[in-house]
Amino acid sequence: MKSNLITLSLMVVFAAPMGAHAAGVTNAMIEADAKSTNDVLSWGMGPQGQRYSTLNQINTKTVSKLVPAWSFSFGGEKQRGQESQPLIHDGKMFVTASYSRIYALDVKTGEKLWKYEHRLPDGIMPCCDVVNRGAALFENLVIFSTLDAQLIALDQKTGDVVWKEKVDDYAAGYSNTAAPLIAKGLLLTGVSGGEFGIVGRVEARDPRTGQLVWLRPTVEGHMGYKYDKDGKQIENGISGTTNKTWPGDLWKTGGAATWLGGTYDPTTGFAYFGTGNPAPWNSHLRPGDNLYSAATVAIDVATGQIKWHYQTTPNDGWDFDGVNEFITFDMNGKRLGGKADRNGFFYVIDAKNGKLENAFPFVKKITWATGIDLKTGRPNFTPNGRPGDPTKGADGKKGEVVFSAPSFLGGKNQQPMAYSPKSQLFYVPANEWGMDIWNEPISYKKGAAFLGAGFTIKPLQDEYIGALRAIDPKTGKIVWEAKNNAPLWGGVMSTAGDLVFYGTPEGYLKALDAKTGKELWKFQTGSGVVAPPVTWQEGNTQYVAVVSGWGGAVPLWGGEVAKRVNFLEQGGSVWVFKLSSI
Repeated sequence: MKSNLITLSLMVVFAAPMGAHAAGVTNAMIEADAKSTNDVLSWGMGPQGQRYSTLNQINTKTVSKLVPAWSFSFGGEKQRGQESQPLIHDGKMFVTASYSRIYALDVKTGEKLWKYEHRLPDGIMPCCDVVNRGAALFENLVIFSTLDAQLIALDQKTGDVVWKEKVDDYAAGYSNTAAPLIAKGLLLTGVSGGEFGIVGRVEARDPRTGQLVWLRPTVEGHMGYKYDKDGKQIENGISGTTNKTWPGDLWKTGGAATWLGGTYDPTTGFAYFGTGNPAPWNSHLRPGDNLYSAATVAIDVATGQIKWHYQTTPNDGWDFDGVNEFITFDMNGKRLGGKADRNGFFYVIDAKNGKLENAFPFVKKITWATGIDLKTGRPNFTPNGRPGDPTKGADGKKGEVVFSAPSFLGGKNQQPMAYSPKSQLFYVPANEWGMDIWNEPISYKKGAAFLGAGFTIKPLQDEYIGALRAIDPKTGKIVWEAKNNAPLWGGVMSTAGDLVFYGTPEGYLKALDAKTGKELWKFQTGSGVVAPPVTWQEGNTQYVAVVSGWGGAVPLWGGEVAKRVNFLEQGGSVWVFKLSSI
């Protein structure tokens, strides 16, 4: 990690005196977000990420009366993928959109209160569409990240810029797409750009000023830092041990991007961040486990130290990013975490110490491993299931083609699952697809793609690709599933009304019976839904909202699957629903 990172984080204050930050969203409110019903203060509908609401006005008996209350268009020509989860506070909705835009809307009418559109430079390099997944609220600020790797804090009432910080160099491949996380009064963010040889990390900042507090790299061998009140950089220990699991120099451009953001559990004091693929994809170049790539890391929020890690795909050779959300929940008297990994296995892990409790498939076809050893926690790799050395191919330029399932887009990708404490089930938006994959020679060049692989994604059957699955974490059984022709690329929400809400690329927001999976309601939003829904109560009325706008990684990287969904129209809007009074 470059020693001059602090110079990339010079605070620029534009508006609002510090005294104006005394009211608004507190840390205690954020920690209680999952239980409160009149707002949505964090990505995940609570820092633990369960995406469960205790509201039940909209339930299995009344959901058929759900109708649009209002809709708002993001406008312009900048449609593309819309993966944002709205936040709700003080009568306002804060929702981000493609190309690093954010809007404040009146929650009752949909009237635009203000808009901020970040001016992006030429040459940004987002790997997987120009998406943004949401913002964070703290005191009177709304904070979001940008495609050119900046963080921006705005006044919630006016949209004026309060501070702006540069995270890293977009010309080197860094970008930001995740919603920030507030934990213990700190602003936690990750970085995107794993396909460009960046170095993944988690940062903690003072949300009032943007000042760095600590920085923790997620590639073994890089130094962590903490910062004093004057911004002085102080070494805070190397992540892991240099060259222990990364022989040679590839750790210097090792990937492991933390591009989906994290969750936080106040009962453990840990923030949980998933880490992406090691770089490059050619696993033969980097023998060893390549920590902390393709893993979950538990970070002590107070110190910035990694307290435990669990690696789902050691020495990853398939781009099975381990970034998927780690959702904490209670079972058998323990505080556990559930994770549906891109590699096709669902993991149940002790949230306090990282010990594996259970692991089982949540997709029907997995070829790269035969299972997970519950004693060691390591996968049982399939012989000859890994793409090989391209220099040993017939022409020295292309390795042997291997078929692998899931595809690198994963059994589950960025679309967040939900957990219901009422049903004690996880609701997982899964995809069944595979890929032909092969390795190619590669060398690092700053700002250039650093893959070293070719691939073609293929559907596994004609009937469906996506499947919303209710999964019992105790038994590993699929309780029910709802199949979908196109891949599922939006998130899920469950409620005390025994409902599960989710969207489809075909444009529908749907509500299913949480116990049986029976479809009870659907609405056509006009474009593909690749974002997670939320719900809240305003006065005596429960509302449901979702962002609509087809895009994301599937049409860009989907191979033969992309051809099956090329009829879908792009868009950019947010829809809000309530029960009809008629």
